[in-house]
Amino acid sequence: MSNRSRRRECRVAAVQYIYGWDINRPDDLNDSVRRFFEGKDEERDYYSFAEELIHGVLDRLAEVDAEIRVLATNWDFKRIAKIDLAILRLAIYELLFRRDIPPVVSINEAIELSKLFSNDDAKRFINGILDKIKDKIDRPLRHAALD
Repeated sequence: MSNRSRRRECRVAAVQYIYGWDINRPDDLNDSVRRFFEGKDEERDYYSFAEELIHGVLDRLAEVDAEIRVLATNWDFKRIAKIDLAILRLAIYELLFRRDIPPVVSINEAIELSKLFSNDDAKRFINGILDKIKDKIDRPLRHAALD
């Protein structure tokens, strides 16, 4: 399997976990993550990228959600569909804190995730939010930052 499709599978798993976490927040995050990956098709090591993303999103949740609140003008944060919120949280975390991932990759992956999990309106909403963040990024959009 190519690294790209493996990363896509990891992003799918990360969105699924973040979505479920938001609906029913566990007392023990590490145990919850372990149990989540036990139910997956591949060994846990296969999903190491997904685990990095999950922990990154949840560690930076306040900052990520603050960005969504600022950029989702005319939207009540609580009324954003949970699946769309999970996709946005993942993509915004990548855009702001994962300089090893080219921003266009994060945006394209978020759009693909919205096609998989949501609807056309969500795709436009997610793209609109991420486009606003893209304009604020201080690094090349098509390449990972080298620092």
